[in-house]
Amino acid sequence: RRSPVGQDPHADVKLDLATQLPCKLEQAARAVMTPRLLAYVAAPLLRFIPLDPNGFPPVWVEGNFHVRLRLLGVLPFGTQAIVISFPPCAEGVAIRDAGYSALIPVWDHLITLVPVEGGVRYRDRLEVKAGLLTPFIWLFAQVFYRHRQRRWRRLAAAGFDYTRAGEPERSGLICRPAPGDVLDSR
Repeated sequence: RRSPVGQDPHADVKLDLATQLPCKLEQAARAVMTPRLLAYVAAPLLRFIPLDPNGFPPVWVEGNFHVRLRLLGVLPFGTQAIVISFPPCAEGVAIRDAGYSALIPVWDHLITLVPVEGGVRYRDRLEVKAGLLTPFIWLFAQVFYRHRQRRWRRLAAAGFDYTRAGEPERSGLICRPAPGDVLDSR
């Protein structure tokens, strides 16, 4: 980890956080492949509203998924491309989002899941490049990814039972357009 304060505004910054999940690799791998998990771990800090009227697929596939972001679920925070790929991971499972937006040209997020004694090591690696906004985006990412990992641990401890882990009933809407959201016609 390095702090972007005082750095060249055109430089990338990195974040590398890991935690241990009390579950089996197969459980964590099944969960990480779903947009529902993204909605759960991001809530309530960030909400992803697909621009495709059909919403997200039930399981991630390689490709580009354009979303409208809502900070704290309601404040418009621009649009973002989620660019999913599955890089090889000899020890476990990996999923990558090489995302980008007008404000954040590089949001390269790699998740790895590796079996360890007593569970799974879950790791977020993020590289961000956002020009003059980079220090602020980096600070947001510090909070956001720690929050995500707390939510991951809670869900894994609940046996990936979203209801027991505190998911509100309406959270399934996060992966579909919500009433009142205007979708781009592009």
